[in-house]
Amino acid sequence: MNILELSKKLHPLERKVLPYLSDECTFDEIVTKSKFKDIEVMRAIQWLENKKVLDLSKCEIEIINLDKNGIMYKEKGLPEKRFLKAIEKESLSLSKLGFVLDKNEIGISLGLLRRKGAIETKKDKELVVSITNKGKEFLKEKTPEEKFLELKFPIEFSSLNKDQQSIFKELFSRKNLVKKDKKTLITVKTTKLLGELQKLKLSTNVIDTLDSKSLKSGSWKNKEFRKYDVEINVPKIYPGKRHFVNEAKNHAKKIWLSMGFKEMSGPVINSGFWNFDSLFVPQDHPAREMQDTFFLKGKSKLPSKKIVDAVKKQHEEGWKYKWDPEVAMKSVLRTHTTVLSARTIANLKEKDLPVKYFSIGRNYRNEALDWSHLFEFNQSEGIVIDPNANFKHLLGYLKEFFMKMGYDDVRFRPAYFPYTEPSVEIDVYVKEKDSWVELGGAGIFRPEVVKPLLGKDIPVLAWGFGLGRVILPYYGIKDLRDFYKNDLKQLKEMKSWI
Repeated sequence: MNILELSKKLHPLERKVLPYLSDECTFDEIVTKSKFKDIEVMRAIQWLENKKVLDLSKCEIEIINLDKNGIMYKEKGLPEKRFLKAIEKESLSLSKLGFVLDKNEIGISLGLLRRKGAIETKKDKELVVSITNKGKEFLKEKTPEEKFLELKFPIEFSSLNKDQQSIFKELFSRKNLVKKDKKTLITVKTTKLLGELQKLKLSTNVIDTLDSKSLKSGSWKNKEFRKYDVEINVPKIYPGKRHFVNEAKNHAKKIWLSMGFKEMSGPVINSGFWNFDSLFVPQDHPAREMQDTFFLKGKSKLPSKKIVDAVKKQHEEGWKYKWDPEVAMKSVLRTHTTVLSARTIANLKEKDLPVKYFSIGRNYRNEALDWSHLFEFNQSEGIVIDPNANFKHLLGYLKEFFMKMGYDDVRFRPAYFPYTEPSVEIDVYVKEKDSWVELGGAGIFRPEVVKPLLGKDIPVLAWGFGLGRVILPYYGIKDLRDFYKNDLKQLKEMKSWI
């Protein structure tokens, strides 16, 4: 960079601070020498660092300083010395010593001076204290603690010798005498550019901004204007935005909508009838037990008698047991968005066909938390109700969706699910893991599901998969729990869907 061009871009604060910069000087030294405000110096050196004029290094150091009692003792003297001075000429009772020292100071001084053999005590009506010969010698000498208090504070702890560090620990054990804090030490390392700029001896009388006052007075005339710097680094701005999981959900919604699907929605709280019975899940199925399902207090209403009777008949004929409406009326948090598919099918008439629906919503299962399982998770659901639909169409819809979500390789494996036949599991190839990852299941609804709800056996393509697992590789996240850890840095810097 041309040195003259660079000099024209310098802010007045940068120009003012330039003469006080030297190699390995610290921020505090610059403030002391220049007598500028801390904030002015900080801004100046940060701007100069952006322009590559200097390098800043930061390290954390321990600083010791006097606390409120330490400041008072530095002026008045340590309490043990004042204690001895009070009894130097005559023995005194503790009540009389209370006029010289406070209760805490008397307690500290008694213990310390007894250990040093500097005082004697005897019990009369109350405790009386006398000075000893050792005490008189102690009174004449300047103690290491007194010498320590005479040091110029604040002091970097590492600069103390071993004896001084030992004295500090002793004083630190006493209440509010000394304290230790952590401080960030900023050190300036100069560059060749800095030396060249300092040689120019730049004027600080430059105009940085024009305002109405200077325009009216004409004070701007015959003055140097600072050149506007369009190349300087500026702070990154993090504007408000949706949570990245919600961005991913919206992206997935747009894909389904672009493929001609309509969105279906419904309640989170459902009856066991809609969540299980309508999907031909028997009432003694393990998935209905407490280890998987969140049951709620109270009962939910059943749908029309026509649908209930049709589902009941299908269960009793298909599974050979006595179907119980009380079990079906239990309220649950939905365990899958497939419940929305059942509700949607029940509201359709044959004249509405063909139709395609999708949903993306939250579901709840009483599962142990680990990297791939949450008790609250987002699932994407889809159904295609079409007399002409077939298994090949199902695979085509799914492959198209996952390719638009960024997966180049999608495969399907035969599987079993209670309410679809035939059934497949959906795998995608994740480059980062160099392996295939299972994402969800799909199939064609069994007649036992469709006939009671729709009144007729018509092909219904259906699928459901956890959206969290789908978006893990895109965000570079390996644990589903990291989606909701409220890390502000993660929320600010997480990339958006393209």
